Parts: sequence; structure tokens; C-alpha cells
Amino acid sequence: MSTPTTSSSPVEFSHVSKWYGDTVALSDVSFALRPGVTGLLGHNGAGKSTSLSLLAGYTGPSQGSVRVLGKDPRTDPSVHEQLGVVPDGDGLWPFLTARQTVEMLASQRRVKDPAAAAVTALERVGLTGSADRKVNGFSKGMRQRVKLAQALAHDPQVLILDEPLNGLDPAQRRADVELIRRLGGEGRTVLVSSHVLTEVERMADRLLVVVNGRLVAEGTGAGIRDLMTDRPRSIRIRTPAARELGGRLLAEGVVHGVEIEEDVLVVQTLQALALAGRLPRLARELDVLVHRVEPQGEDLESVFSALTSSARGVGR
Repeated sequence: MSTPTTSSSPVEFSHVSKWYGDTVALSDVSFALRPGVTGLLGHNGAGKSTSLSLLAGYTGPSQGSVRVLGKDPRTDPSVHEQLGVVPDGDGLWPFLTARQTVEMLASQRRVKDPAAAAVTALERVGLTGSADRKVNGFSKGMRQRVKLAQALAHDPQVLILDEPLNGLDPAQRRADVELIRRLGGEGRTVLVSSHVLTEVERMADRLLVVVNGRLVAEGTGAGIRDLMTDRPRSIRIRTPAARELGGRLLAEGVVHGVEIEEDVLVVQTLQALALAGRLPRLARELDVLVHRVEPQGEDLESVFSALTSSARGVGR
């Protein structure tokens, strides 16, 4: 499922393979990223981290080519003047303050006024009030924000964000999701990885899914789930009218199985879109409240499992 790259794409993978001894981390992967936010999904060992390392120039491909803004990030250091990276690992100097960390990295990227750039970047990530505290006293979420600030300080055109929401509390997550979407909306090319499907869907308009070193799916989150239409969906509905709603949905054939426990209705369906359309109308007809609707078994591992099965035997 390789996508042809084009010379106008800010980020390009062209038939990229990477192996370490006898271990193949990536196999013939091609994609091109356009401005906006793209999500990269992959379980441990799928090739996600290898892909990000190649784009950051930390390693080079065994075969194929990687280009960022038309340059090889492994051999052309100038690409880093327009490339910002938030690594998964910490990599911060604990004896420096947040301001000193961001200023130093901004100066390394030849920013004309590193101090002013640090002020702006720290403000964007909500760390103005903690700018002069040493990093070793920061929570994991605050350290994540320092990494994001240093990646933004030189106003890069391309951003690579590896699990940027790790360690953030719910309020911080919402704020950073909005920030990442704004960064994409400003015309930057942003690639963000996450192991939480629903989380990355909130940030990204386009998703890439890597399984066992291969790109097995790309498109919107809804489009990727549509590839799994042969797998029943399990939906959890919290409502005081669980028995009444379950009976009607079952009678109408929108679901093929129901489980009821007090005010929780769990339904099984092969028609998730039809259920999404019918459920609110039915609640209005019956004049009942629906407090919460959430999918079950839609975690990333289940998506990978379904996509891996559907990808077997498909030419690449």
C-alpha cells in the first residue's frame, strides 16, 4: 500500500527499508507528507520509531531514500534549521532551567535572537510561569512541554513529535492537542506518533499505520476503521433506558447482540455507521437520555490485528 512520493512534498519516504543484522525494521515503505498533521500509529517493534529516527537523521536507510524539504536529513545538517524534533526519550539537562534549555537549542539552530525565541516557545506550550525553574524539578508532563518548546523555538517548517502527550494530565492533553492542530493549520508539516488511536485522531486529519515494518493502511481514522467492516464492533452505551434501547435496536436489526447491566448497554454490530445515525434519533423518539457512547475493542492493538489480517497476501 505504498503511496508515490512527489518532489513537492515536504517529507518523502521512497521505497525505504531498514535492517539491523538479521532484523528487518522497515520493508519497502513509501509515503509523502503534505502540510498539516499526520498521525503515525504502530505497536512496539512495528517500525514506528525507526521511521521517526530516519526522518530525524539519527540513522540512514539500508535501501531507498528519505527526504525532508528535499534534503537528506542524515547527510545534510542544514535541514535541521527547518526541522523540529520531540523525541520519545527525555534527553534534557536536569541542571538547566527550561529557559536555558530552549535558548541553548535555539542558538544551536542559528536563531538570531535565542532569548526572544525561547520566550515565545515557552509561552506557546504554557510554561512561562515555570521558565526559570530547573528541569530536574519538573513533572514528566512539564518535561514533555520543554521538549516541545525546544522543537518550536526556531520556527521549523517540519515537526516530528514522538508520543508528545505522554505524561500530560487531561487538561494539558486538550491544550496540546489544540496546539498541535494549530501548528498544522499554520502550514507546517507535522508527523505525530501515538499508541492511542482516539488521541491521534483528535490531532491528525490523516493516519499512517505501520505493522511489522510495513505500511498497511493510510487515510482518515474513519477510513481505516472501514477496512475492518468484517469485524463486529462492540459499543458501550450508558443510559438509564438500557433495556428499552437495546430491545429496539435489536428489533430493528441495527445490532445483532446486546448485553445489559443496570444503566449500561453493550451492543455488537456490523453497522457502526447506521448505529451512529439511528441511536440519537431513537433516543429522541423514546424521550430517554444517553449519557455516553464509546467503542470497545477499538484500541490500537485491535486495529493492528485487523489490519494485519486484511494485509496478508496483499502485494506491496
